[in-house]
Amino acid sequence: MKKLIETLKNCWKIEDLRQRLLITLLFTAIYRFGSFVVLPGIDPAKLGQLQSQTRGGLMSLLDMFSGGAFSNASIFALGIMPYISASIVMQLLAVAVPYFQKMQREGESGRKRIQWYTRVLTVGILFLQAPSYLLNLQSQASSSLASGISWSVFIIPATIILAAGSMFILWLGERITDKGVGNGISLIIMIGIIARLPQAFMQEVGSRFTAISSGGLVMFIVEILILYAVVCAAILLVQGTRKVPVQYAKRLVGNKQYGGARQYIPLKLFAANVMPIIFAQALMFIPLALVRYQSDNASWVVQNLLNTKSLLYNSVYVILIIAFTYFYTAITLNPTQMAEDMKRNNGFIPGVKPGHDTAEYIDTVMTRITLPGSLFIAFIAVMPALAGLLNVQDAFSQFFGGTSLLISVGVVIDTLQQIESYMLMRHYDGLLNSGHTRKAGAVSAY
Repeated sequence: MKKLIETLKNCWKIEDLRQRLLITLLFTAIYRFGSFVVLPGIDPAKLGQLQSQTRGGLMSLLDMFSGGAFSNASIFALGIMPYISASIVMQLLAVAVPYFQKMQREGESGRKRIQWYTRVLTVGILFLQAPSYLLNLQSQASSSLASGISWSVFIIPATIILAAGSMFILWLGERITDKGVGNGISLIIMIGIIARLPQAFMQEVGSRFTAISSGGLVMFIVEILILYAVVCAAILLVQGTRKVPVQYAKRLVGNKQYGGARQYIPLKLFAANVMPIIFAQALMFIPLALVRYQSDNASWVVQNLLNTKSLLYNSVYVILIIAFTYFYTAITLNPTQMAEDMKRNNGFIPGVKPGHDTAEYIDTVMTRITLPGSLFIAFIAVMPALAGLLNVQDAFSQFFGGTSLLISVGVVIDTLQQIESYMLMRHYDGLLNSGHTRKAGAVSAY
């Protein structure tokens, strides 16, 4: 604990890092404040039916990603997810459409143009999702409007406010990336996820110690140990890599020798990141779009696809995650391009011929590590459903796995690595080491 306090003091001593941390805290505080600002014209006291709708099933996932703004009918109700959807579409277009492929290879100018197209597509998605959200709000809480306001008049300004709120969140995320610490968009998603953790934790504690058949303290300790093990497994999954050795040929330029060093290509076990789960969840939202709410008249298949704890839902979910893991890995990693770049730089994998054989070797390695990676991702994705079978509260079970856990672990690791780099530049030990200033001998190594 003493070393941790000393490390935090060192973080505060670095002026640039201190300013970035304060800016990050300020912008995230603005985001959290906006999550409680209700749409003008909505009576917050009459939103009980909408909030009960988001306590379970797929709606609870939407509410989690928005940090509770979805159930609060907030100006930030749609969150950052429309931008994430637009980014996914642009990534797919960059693989399938030659125009966007060419744009992607144009460097910084191409990246800016793709970013502009992504923003335009985000606005288009917002003007589709905002009326859908308001129609759902009308069906679930039709009496939530203040007296004297009709839904036909309310829906147009409310759509504009919801779209503006999401674009403002996007602006906050970009400012955090430029002037703060970490990736702003990912950090906002993580803040929205963990904002519900204290309340969910207290609900779980209350349920374990009030219900007679809940298991009491022993069962609660078992839950915490399982959660700790799942978090450790998620960290191993995010950090796991398969190092492929690459040898570079020696060459003489004048009297100097270049090359000859052995390096490694780090092929990540988790190369697809959380995209397979996001893709799978997007498809699992289709039954929710076909029926506005779960009813007794709905078919057995629809009822089970709307129930995140059902065997049918989780079986389809696992199959989609495995399929999308292979799909997204295939479109993001190009073994042929990697082999050509390696050959152009006089590099080769020991024991493998440059060119076509190298591409096949990299493809074989990726295929072998993608299967266990996809199974591991699928297991973590269905952990909330398994936790629900142990009578864990729905709100708390969401933290046992799925997108929420993987995003939180990935964002925390990325943010800590950025802070670590700032501290190492100023000759301090990082957050994972002791917090003392490096000695003179260590400083000279930089």
